[in-house]
Amino acid sequence: MTGRLAGKVAFITGAARGQGRSHAVRFAEEGADIIAVDLCEQIATVAAPMSTKDDLDETAGLVEKAGGRIAAVVADVRDRAGLEAALARGERQLGRGVDIVVANAGIFPVGGPEPDPDRTFGDVLAVNLTGVWNTISATAPGLIERGRGGSIVLTSSTQGLVGRGGDGSAALTAYAASKHGVVGLMRSVANWLAPHQIRVNSVHPTGVNTPMIVNPFVAGHVANHPEAVAAVANALPVDMVEPVDVSNAILYLVSDEGRYVTGVTLPVDAGLNVH
Repeated sequence: MTGRLAGKVAFITGAARGQGRSHAVRFAEEGADIIAVDLCEQIATVAAPMSTKDDLDETAGLVEKAGGRIAAVVADVRDRAGLEAALARGERQLGRGVDIVVANAGIFPVGGPEPDPDRTFGDVLAVNLTGVWNTISATAPGLIERGRGGSIVLTSSTQGLVGRGGDGSAALTAYAASKHGVVGLMRSVANWLAPHQIRVNSVHPTGVNTPMIVNPFVAGHVANHPEAVAAVANALPVDMVEPVDVSNAILYLVSDEGRYVTGVTLPVDAGLNVH
């Protein structure tokens, strides 16, 4: 198969739906095979429905329709051993080690009830920050050992670059903190892995049209906090971008077109951060 990612294998977390699904399908269109990982169950502090095994199966079908092979594995980014097992299973099934890693899994429990703010805060950090570190820790040794370079992209957010729009809730505060933490991880790991020709970058979307934010709980938050929402409005006249807009940006970072790009924070933000 031809394409910008022909012959590559991509390991993508949070791949059952939303941005992760879009990345998997877009990469498959460019010739990559996919190891798709997702929790496929609900986290108690997240009020909006999370992805299911049926969603992950649908991603697998879409990747195959796009011409790619896929190993779809249920695993929790909070569990490093589980991620390592998912990685090993996927590499065995596809017959090649990973070349590309997209640490995309995340939660955004904004707008839901917070009976235990400490637990909410901890869950967001565990998935959005520790989960990213676990993904790096599971995949980097193989990338180094194979000696053919590679690319890692960490999904942050516009909230990883600004602190506007905070409302004091544990969910939104933890989200901004976790996404800022992803930037620190990216910069540190980019320096660590550069001698191995492994590039590490982060991507920073504005609101994306996915179930993580298009749900009644986030809609209620928007309705109840118009001033905070106005503080994070896009400069371009769009409310949200589409998942494929983020996928195309990541495709540049992981392809040979971005072969000398490392350590950058790439906004896909419709101008939210324009000063």
